[in-house]
Amino acid sequence: MSEKGKTYLCRCEDITLEEIQELLKDGVQTFEEIKRITRCTMGPCQGKTCRNLITQEIAKARGVKPGDVDVPTYRAPAKPIKLGELAKIGGEKDA
Repeated sequence: MSEKGKTYLCRCEDITLEEIQELLKDGVQTFEEIKRITRCTMGPCQGKTCRNLITQEIAKARGVKPGDVDVPTYRAPAKPIKLGELAKIGGEKDA
């Protein structure tokens, strides 16, 4: 659902650059606050595409280096496994 003329920082959650900038203007200070308000970094990519972009915007708004911005803990999503692997875990029942 891209709209012409908008820059999407978080494509998974449809969060635009303008939305992030507006939050920062309204006094939101941390990445964690932005994450809670917008759900950015919580989509299928888990922040692989938007984490650095949002960090850069926060740094620019606060006048600091991107490395000085506290970024929420990265938690990798669960790894998909085949049903056959689950069956192996149960093993053969003793007779």
